[in-house]
Amino acid sequence: MRQFDTNLLFKALSFAANKHRHQVRKGSEPIPYINHPIALADLLARTGNVSDPEIIAAALLHDTVEDTCTTAEELEAEFGPVISQLVAELTDDKLPKEERKRLQFEHASSLSPRARIVKIADKICNLRDIVEDPPAGWLLERKQQYFDWAKSVVDKIRGTNVELENAFDEAFANRPKN
Repeated sequence: MRQFDTNLLFKALSFAANKHRHQVRKGSEPIPYINHPIALADLLARTGNVSDPEIIAAALLHDTVEDTCTTAEELEAEFGPVISQLVAELTDDKLPKEERKRLQFEHASSLSPRARIVKIADKICNLRDIVEDPPAGWLLERKQQYFDWAKSVVDKIRGTNVELENAFDEAFANRPKN
């Protein structure tokens, strides 16, 4: 990787870590939220064989607008129009949960190829987290519903990255059962 690319990735990691610094994941253990975007970046690079620094940077930043006080304008000023647009494609509007899920399903096939790659990685990481350390209070039915919904989203964007799709299928095979 060129030095410029490394600088971009560390800039994105530092930015995301700062923005998510007070957040934790929803599991039973208080895991720093930044572990999630780092897991996406790692999955993209090592499993998906993704070397595009803009995709990896977008993965690191993918929840900043949705889950922090970061604005799209701030992202564009810091990272330029390509990365800010990728993050925008991956950002859910601040609507009720069911509406966000419906729109994510409806809009999946309109995502750019680069955003699709990040979307699949996000779903893989979320499925793995639900199996390894589910959000407190999530009963079996809710876990299964999330798995089914995630599969419906990924099924709409297959043909994007075979390695990631195989990893998704492996994660889905661990779907919580009775």
